[in-house]
Amino acid sequence: MSAIRGARERARAEVTAAIKDEARRQLAAEGAAKLSLRAVARELGMVSSALYRYFPSRDDLLTALIVDAYDAVGETAEAAGRTAGVGVAGGAPRGPSAGHLDRWTAVACAVRDWALAHPHEYALIYGSPVPGYTAPQDTVGPASRVGLLLIDVMRDAHGTEGLAVPPSDAGLRPEAERMAADLAPDLPPAAVAALVAAWAQLFGLISFEVFGQFNRVVEAREPFFRQAVRELGRSVGLLRDSP
Repeated sequence: MSAIRGARERARAEVTAAIKDEARRQLAAEGAAKLSLRAVARELGMVSSALYRYFPSRDDLLTALIVDAYDAVGETAEAAGRTAGVGVAGGAPRGPSAGHLDRWTAVACAVRDWALAHPHEYALIYGSPVPGYTAPQDTVGPASRVGLLLIDVMRDAHGTEGLAVPPSDAGLRPEAERMAADLAPDLPPAAVAALVAAWAQLFGLISFEVFGQFNRVVEAREPFFRQAVRELGRSVGLLRDSP
């Protein structure tokens, strides 16, 4: 019985993967707004009712693709962080020592590399909202992975006196304290507010490149990006390029 169950599970996993692969091809060709379960089923030679046993609705399929995309970019960033000496958020062991700005830059560059290699999946999670779709709670954890990793870089710096708390307007103090309480209670509120701004600017830089806004504006894009993200690291208070 266990062998039969195992074969069924493998078959289901294979069909699920095939459905997702075809859906990603449709995303690339038509965009998320035009994703259709019927079209996916047709391309796979399935009847729609069979596909519904795997994904009951278009939104369920979109959610699976979104979670996969967030997990993929998160895993890429975490691997770069480990190589540069940053453990993943949650207390994983650290790797070889590196400077805080080096770690920050390695994570940011890994996210950019993933986005350029997977522009349609990047657009799904960081582009325009899909009409009629509301992301469920299931997406929150995967969506947080890169942000938590950047917080971890800040936490490491703060713990080794490698973080200079950036200045903050008095009018922002209540909001900075709220963000710190929600995101990183062990970090200075002004640093957390600066981090949220830098996080938004990081993805702004990547989106400008992925969506073509840098065409005829920035030619040497990799050194431009690297310099920009190092400046973002300095803006949040990261002090050292090397140990």
